[in-house]
Amino acid sequence: MASSAAQSPPPPPASAAAPSWSGRNWLFVALVFAIVLAAYQPVWHAGFIWDDDSHVTANPCIVGPVGFAGIWTSPAANYFPLTTTTFWVLHALWGLNPLPYHVADVLLHAASAVLLWLVLRRLRVPGAWLGALLWAVHPVQVESAAWISEVKNTQSAVFYLLSIWCFLGWLEAQPTSGRRRQIAHYLLALICAALAILSKASTVMLPLVLVLCWWWTAREWRWRDLLWLAPFFAISAVASGWTIWEQQFHSGALGLEWNQSVPERLIIAGNAVWFYLGKLIWPHPLIFIYARWASDASRLTEYLPGLAAAATWLILWWNRRQLPSLFFAATYFGVSLFPVLGFFKVFFQRYSFVGDHFQYLASMGVFALAGAGLATAGARWQKWGNRLAPALGGLLVLALAVLTFRQSRIYASEDVLWQDTADKNPTAWIAHTNLGGRLIESGRFAEAIAHLEAALRLDPGVKQAKYNLALALFKANRPAEAIPYYQALLKAKPDDAEILANLGDAVSKLHRLPEAIRYYKSSLQIKPDNPTAQNNLGVVLLQTGQLEEALPHLREAVRLKPAYADAQNNLGNALLESGLSDEALLHLKAAVQAQPTFADAHFNLGLALIGLGHPAEGIEHLQQAVQLNPNDRDARDRLEEARRQFGSSPSLSR
Repeated sequence: MASSAAQSPPPPPASAAAPSWSGRNWLFVALVFAIVLAAYQPVWHAGFIWDDDSHVTANPCIVGPVGFAGIWTSPAANYFPLTTTTFWVLHALWGLNPLPYHVADVLLHAASAVLLWLVLRRLRVPGAWLGALLWAVHPVQVESAAWISEVKNTQSAVFYLLSIWCFLGWLEAQPTSGRRRQIAHYLLALICAALAILSKASTVMLPLVLVLCWWWTAREWRWRDLLWLAPFFAISAVASGWTIWEQQFHSGALGLEWNQSVPERLIIAGNAVWFYLGKLIWPHPLIFIYARWASDASRLTEYLPGLAAAATWLILWWNRRQLPSLFFAATYFGVSLFPVLGFFKVFFQRYSFVGDHFQYLASMGVFALAGAGLATAGARWQKWGNRLAPALGGLLVLALAVLTFRQSRIYASEDVLWQDTADKNPTAWIAHTNLGGRLIESGRFAEAIAHLEAALRLDPGVKQAKYNLALALFKANRPAEAIPYYQALLKAKPDDAEILANLGDAVSKLHRLPEAIRYYKSSLQIKPDNPTAQNNLGVVLLQTGQLEEALPHLREAVRLKPAYADAQNNLGNALLESGLSDEALLHLKAAVQAQPTFADAHFNLGLALIGLGHPAEGIEHLQQAVQLNPNDRDARDRLEEARRQFGSSPSLSR
């Protein structure tokens, strides 16, 4: 490059004429989108899953008080504010309907595949179409394209590839083609690089990728070329520092799970490189949470995978002029994976050191090499190659698309996802913990208990597993077994209002009423706006004969939550006992209005109405109580007694 390289990019190689664009190109673009949409058809019926709450459904920037401004001014957007902005726009247009979020994710993935094809064409890579399609439909990408939380992956890829494409356009642009055009390509590359990093910080390796692309186009490299890349490196340096801080002090990647020594991190990195490559070659099994490896730094054999990876790269570097494609693909793969190889503390690595979504960008190099290899081999077969290579490539794309279709189905719901994860990786304590929570919600308490006990066998320190297990035991009418888990949680966090209230529920179930009162009062001192705790304390006070002390708590419960049928019913009964009949009727009527199928509330309201001289209306509510709960003998007896006392008429029967 001439000495004026700092002022203008180097001239492109003689063969650098831009690939022509034709109607066939548009046909290929349509084909990419059609294949991707078909392969990901199962996600159209999928819902929100794990982590989607923190990104969308419970994100204060999206559904809470922080709002749009907080995306760019508060830590609520984590380290990908542009992706959170996308979520904000989708929510503003469609609310919390998961379909538009899934559609956006898949369309961004398809767009990335098209951009990858354009970048490979601009790099003059043979078989660019096949490399892009293989990347688009490989099932290892499902975790990114079917999981709403990973819109940050698919969106950042669009800007990442646009940046590379514009940068290559800058390298190609001749000074004679216009200074303005050169500057436009360069500035667009820089802007897209910033947008990629704002979408997901793992794109910080982009400057090194641009170095690699520059080497590929010129087959040489000079340090003064870094002057042009200095702005890219500056943006990446700031983003890298922020991300490292965010992962540790905001996401919470601190503690024993991340305290690996340098030798252990080297072992993890060596294993991870071959793991990721293996999943691209043979994508089975694909698991949402893979087993977390144990590393023994004292065993020399543990270092062999890392040494093999380093030796392979050194050999390719030494032969980079003879094997440029292999050198480029291997270097790109390693550079792109570097942020997630275990050298830095990443919160997700609490569960596993690897994840399919971590190699979303890195896998592009491998598939580009595969597409180029097939295309080159086809060209050498002369007579049959022009037909056989595309046919084999098409069959491979079809097979991968079918696998992607099957893999997409496990993202249908959290129940399916966690069951699949637990089946494939029984050591995933997070899968057992979250599956247990889902089973509690569906009332399958025995199954929930089994999974939660498995989670605690794998890791006795998981607080959420202890909490879920205590809740499952309580709901399974085993409060005595739940109490030790609640007490262990309370010992770790004495000011946890929710645990105190749950302990109150458990001991009251065992008729340890004075103890329950102490727990409820302690909970309400910390969090007085808990309507459930206010109601339950009021009930226990009633059970111990403290009517006057119970009324303020029951009143507060219905004030905090007017549609709380249990609290309305309890307050109505307490007011009847206090002689405040008119007010009692208001609350009993509010109870049945809030929950028309509440048999006990209809029963209590019926008795109250009869007692206050409204037998016809009272008998109607007693009839509803019996219809809702035919096994309630007391309700049937009271109904028959009222009919005998006040007579039966058409107006009294249903």
